[in-house]
Order: sequence, then C-alpha cells, then structure tokens
Amino acid sequence: GWCPLSTAGAQTTQLLVEPPWRLVVLWDQVTLTCQDSRTAGATTWYKDGKRRLQEGPDQFLVTDIGTYKCDRPGTGHSFPVTISDTRLVLQVPARPLLEGDMVTLRCRC
Repeated sequence: GWCPLSTAGAQTTQLLVEPPWRLVVLWDQVTLTCQDSRTAGATTWYKDGKRRLQEGPDQFLVTDIGTYKCDRPGTGHSFPVTISDTRLVLQVPARPLLEGDMVTLRCRC
C-alpha cells in the first residue's frame, strides 16, 4: 500500500512512497508519488534541494540516492523523503505506531 510521509495540517502536499517503509533504500525499486487534496496541475520535483523537473509527472521510479520532495500548485512543498543505499537496514512500517500495535520489522542486507 501507499504510505504518506507527511502529517495532516496546513500543508496538504504529500509525498507517497512505495514500498511503505520508514527507511527507504534504493534497491527496493522505490516509486514516489506527489499528491494533494485540493489542486490539479503539474508537479515540481526536487532532489537534494535542487529542482529536478520543472513540470513533471506526479509519479516516478527513483534511480538515484538522495533527498526528494515535491511541490504542487497552491499547496506547497511536501516533507522530504531520503533514499539511501545502505547495505544493512532495519525497516519499520511508515505509519503511526501505538503502544500494543503488532509491528513487522524487516532486516535487509
């Protein structure tokens, strides 16, 4: 499933990541999707603070490590998502967790 990596509030642009893990690694074949609840229009993508595409698609397959965020007209920037190439990683679901929740941990190497 898709997992938003931003919180609710004034900022409505969300950067969704698939697979839905809190620590995202490049070798998972990561897809990013930019969406918001109010506007239609072109998406501007940023990688490591620099504009990557002026008016690009709402979704793309990541092919390089770095920190990504997106911008949609009228709703602002999403929170950033960092894609790593770490060789050993402990992943947890990228959803809010409460005491007593069953949690699946994934150790990848």
